[in-house]
Parts: sequence; C-alpha cells; structure tokens
Amino acid sequence: MDFGGINYLAVLVAAVAAFAAGAGYYGALGKSWMKAARIDPAEAKMSPALFVTSFVAELVMAWVLAGVIGHLGEGQATIRNGVISGGFVWLGFIAATMTVNHRYQGFGWKLTIIDGAHWLIVAVLMGGIIGAFGA
Repeated sequence: MDFGGINYLAVLVAAVAAFAAGAGYYGALGKSWMKAARIDPAEAKMSPALFVTSFVAELVMAWVLAGVIGHLGEGQATIRNGVISGGFVWLGFIAATMTVNHRYQGFGWKLTIIDGAHWLIVAVLMGGIIGAFGA
C-alpha cells in the first residue's frame, strides 16, 4: 500500500466548505431539526463555542478523510475516488454510528434522516474537494 500524503490546503478548504454547507443545510431545516431533536427554539443556545467545536471537528474529519484517500496510493486522489471514499466512510462509520445512537437515545427516524443527509453531504463534499486537490 502506498501513501500519497495529505494536502493540508485541501483539508482546510474541505472543512470550510463542509461548515458552510452545514450552515446552509441547517439554516433551511432548522425548525424541522429542532422539532425532531426535541429542542425548544426558545431555549436553544447557539454559542460561539458550538461553532468552534463544529469547525474543529470538521477539520479533524477532513484530515482523516484525506488520510484515507491518500492510502489509495499515488495518483489515486481524484474527485471520483474522493467522492466514493466519502460515501463509504459515511455509510460505514457516520450513518451506522448515528443510527445506533439515535435509536438508543429514543429519537425518531426523522432526526436520523435529517442529520444523516447532512453528514452525507459533508463526507461527499469533503471527499470530492480533497480528491480534486490531490495528495
């Protein structure tokens, strides 16, 4: 197995794009998401610390995904391979874990679908960007 390395500019761009996509996504679905998550809008607290935590987590996700894509080998960091890798990571780790957690936490499928679609967008977007930049 070859490792092509990590393009840190790609990681940063992917994290910024994912953060922006999430802001737009939850901006459009915020009311539905709050209802599904059983959050009272009057009591919701969107502190700067939440946004910083989200962005740092997305940086970590992009870095790890870049490592996964880099492990495909020299010259294999392409948009196609990045999108496919993002989809596989989403299905095998993000969606599976989130689904189990939501079931044990007693949340309905609507929350899983809303959050799952967001994380699918994030994983595929990150993978495509990282693949486009190459290793």
